Amino acid sequence: MLNFAICDDNLNILDRLEKMLESIFTKNNFDASVSFKTDNTKDMLDFVSDNKVDVIMLDINLKSNKTGLELAEAIRKVNKDSYIIFTTGHLEYAMVAYKFKTFDYLAKPITYDRLEETVKRLFEDIHGLPKKYLKIDNKNTIIDESEVLYIKRDGMKLVFHTATRDYDIYSSFNKFQDKLPSHYKRCHKSCIANISQIKDVEPVSGTITFKDGSTCNIGPKYKSDLMEVFKEYGNFE
Repeated sequence: MLNFAICDDNLNILDRLEKMLESIFTKNNFDASVSFKTDNTKDMLDFVSDNKVDVIMLDINLKSNKTGLELAEAIRKVNKDSYIIFTTGHLEYAMVAYKFKTFDYLAKPITYDRLEETVKRLFEDIHGLPKKYLKIDNKNTIIDESEVLYIKRDGMKLVFHTATRDYDIYSSFNKFQDKLPSHYKRCHKSCIANISQIKDVEPVSGTITFKDGSTCNIGPKYKSDLMEVFKEYGNFE
């Protein structure tokens, strides 16, 4: 399990960061938890010195006897391996922050999507999991293939649906289907599903529910083949 520790002088931000992180861990099935949070720099340094901490989130502009940068410098004397992520509303500190082997720098106010993106990259970096991308047009637009829930035909367009946004291109399934990984399966004349993003399948109603709560129908023509594929994945929960 990865242990996260957070230091920020704003208690509301501390609570919000903890809740967002725990939600991201649960959503992505990450083995991690927030083991410590504080608005006190000494308490943070003491905790990092005496406990296993894998990821440290520090506000740079702390209203304390130490700034976040000074705290990071002190932490690096006792812990050279933890990932450090800085947060601040002052963009001018960004370049200075990286001298402390900083993994990322998050500008306030921190959004859920931006924080999730950083946490995902962090887990990929730790576990050495390379991303695979789909190039979807001639403008070099690429999408992380694991984040696409489904591809839907909408008139002359294909819509690549992810949990955070949709990408539209002018194309057809016939031109694009051969480029897709094996876990993308046609489930309807107007939809291709990413099997790894499915949460539940209801065979009677012919409905697929994805991890973000969105749904699509299973066409009669594709039902038999899909049921065989679904058996390999078992319980989608």
